[in-house]
Amino acid sequence: MWYFTWILGLLLACSLGIMNVLRLEAQETWDKEHIALDPLTRLLTKNLMLGRLKEKVENSKRNGFPFSILFISLKDFKARNNLPAFEMDAILRSVADCFNDDIRAGVDIAARMDEQDFLIAMPGSPLKKAEEIAVRVKKEITERVKAPDSLIVEVATGVAEYSAYSTNLATTAHEVDELIRVATEKGGL
Repeated sequence: MWYFTWILGLLLACSLGIMNVLRLEAQETWDKEHIALDPLTRLLTKNLMLGRLKEKVENSKRNGFPFSILFISLKDFKARNNLPAFEMDAILRSVADCFNDDIRAGVDIAARMDEQDFLIAMPGSPLKKAEEIAVRVKKEITERVKAPDSLIVEVATGVAEYSAYSTNLATTAHEVDELIRVATEKGGL
């Protein structure tokens, strides 16, 4: 008789475990469907990205692994070329599609930071790897993104690496700002 009770307890424990897994999967799906993304590019917004970068800095401090960021800018493309909004929107969507192909799904995170600026956070990637991706992304955007009237889309990229061992910055917000500043200053890649 005792073994029936034991089997029922085991079945109950298994069903509770399965229910917990299903609940977590449902939560992840809800998060993906309801997180506020940039409506044009379907990337994270600047505020969400800054929050995620702060998390990455804290994680890097804890585990000692570096992570890099890649800054992508279209160099005042719209202002110089006076394009209608719908044409600029198509170019921005194409740019986002280009680097979405080069980032690791579920690991790297991309965001639209400003009208013509993007940022990709690459956890666990050292500076050399980020520089390789920056060159590849820049080449891909130049080749794939077609602007009207044969205009050439000029792209500037910059990279920066955060490592808990190479910095002694005071606060996470300051560290994030410093990373972005370094990446934008290295806009010559």
